Amino acid sequence: MRAPKLTVAFFAFAAIAISPAWAACSNATLLGVYGYYHVKPGGGFAKGVVGQIIADGQGNLTSSWTLSVNGTIFTGSSLGTYSISNNCTGTLTFIAEDQSPADFSIIFDNSAHGFQMIQTDSGTGQLGSGVAQGAVSCGLTGKKQIFATNLGGTLFANSAAEAIVGGLVFDGKGNITGREIFSVDGVISESQVTGTYTQNADCTGTVQITPAGSATTNFNTVVVNGGKQLLFIEIDNNTLVTGTAQE
Repeated sequence: MRAPKLTVAFFAFAAIAISPAWAACSNATLLGVYGYYHVKPGGGFAKGVVGQIIADGQGNLTSSWTLSVNGTIFTGSSLGTYSISNNCTGTLTFIAEDQSPADFSIIFDNSAHGFQMIQTDSGTGQLGSGVAQGAVSCGLTGKKQIFATNLGGTLFANSAAEAIVGGLVFDGKGNITGREIFSVDGVISESQVTGTYTQNADCTGTVQITPAGSATTNFNTVVVNGGKQLLFIEIDNNTLVTGTAQE
């Protein structure tokens, strides 16, 4: 989402891994569909991913994703493997098309509803999390939802830093209304927004938002948490913007 004549900056999430003290885990703990993100701040190489994992409970997974690397947008899919230990920590590896691996350490939350993740390959600094999709029927169901948004990232054209919070109303038929507050390099503005969205049966989708007097911004989304949360990544080039919308 973009304030008039201002654009977007980098957003990152933080997670603290602690020693879990709950029931034993195994590969069967990671089973089904999860939305996930991981991000690396700037400093020469900024990267952000939002995607969806399908895990088989036996150590194998497939993923589809949207990737921003220094503001250049890619989409694709990967195979992968994982190994979950009895103490609810583990490893997760995505295998790229060129067969190069990206390795992460993960730790489950207390209910195994989701996990925190950090990349462990040398020279990287990506962190993020995964959240179970949960029981939800995705698509334009006609059900109205109101989401609180929290977004941010980097606009590489002018290195502007932006943070965005606000509220969006999804009318269940593909239309969006709402209001957002923007901070762009510390300059605050507020704007009414309108837009549209799509949502596929597999719980991936798109969002298009237009602040009053400004250009439209475009996002890919993943539904998680039983339909109560969306993960966002902007798909306009020269941006690395990620975030969440929470019902």
